[in-house]
Amino acid sequence: MAAQSSHASPILVTGAAGAVGSIGRNVTEMLLAKGYRVRALVRREDERAAALRRLGAEVMQGDLTDLTAMHRAIEGCVRIYFGMSVSAEYLTATVNTAAVARHHGVEAFVNMSQMTVTQMSITESTDSPQHKLHWLAEQALSWSGLPVITMRPTVFLDGFFRLFAAPGVRDADELALPMGRGKTSPISAVDVARAVSVVLEDPKPHIGKIYNLTGFESADLEHYARVFSEALGRTIRHRDVPLAGWSEKLLAAGVPAHIVKHLSVMAELNKQGRYDRMTDDLFNLTGRKPISMYDFVKLHAAEFTRTGAEA
Repeated sequence: MAAQSSHASPILVTGAAGAVGSIGRNVTEMLLAKGYRVRALVRREDERAAALRRLGAEVMQGDLTDLTAMHRAIEGCVRIYFGMSVSAEYLTATVNTAAVARHHGVEAFVNMSQMTVTQMSITESTDSPQHKLHWLAEQALSWSGLPVITMRPTVFLDGFFRLFAAPGVRDADELALPMGRGKTSPISAVDVARAVSVVLEDPKPHIGKIYNLTGFESADLEHYARVFSEALGRTIRHRDVPLAGWSEKLLAAGVPAHIVKHLSVMAELNKQGRYDRMTDDLFNLTGRKPISMYDFVKLHAAEFTRTGAEA
């Protein structure tokens, strides 16, 4: 009876209208494709929200830090995927959502965190304000008594290796990033979303567990430049750019200081080898290996190729 009730109730997915590398949007699409009802929470009504409606989602506009909005969003849902982009309001949003979720008695709260939290404690942190907010959010969720499942992915392919790397690869045949020679195991948002959707389908066995999600392999950027070369059919060189100048360019482009600081710390941690990790958690959850850098670059080859040039 409970299982039938859970399946009939909508699953709340936050951050459902995200742009590049949106876990929420991918989770929404995957659950809808499997016949689940999805209530997709978006920050604003726009074409992305309209696209979710066309897919069959129940779209609701609201802010994660707004108490009234979260009551509207959560009421009637028994399972929640909580994810939010890098923001100074992250902890407020987490606690606000968790408090309302507890009030409504949800049966599963899937929290999107970060793998760096695995290496943090009450005495060990990083210089990233976002990392600290993620760690505090996990503490608050553990105190809440909610049925929490925690996902901790590593660096996203969709961020550093797509959004930030594409201009250099496309225009100068360079994989130009401030990440040094440290090894990293980047993962795609689609793979992370697939793990989340599996957990949301049958959350009970996963309650209280933490999953550290890593990519296909852990390697340095010299290796990944060779992979880009093979996938694109032209020579791509690795160039380790100075972190200070890279950060200044992001600030000049209007990226909020909170986000720039977080990305800068991630780059520095990568130099230190803090992202040189591999786990089988994704495969154990989904039965599928994560997408490789080669396949990811091939999939997005147009973004790495000059207009008029052959992919």
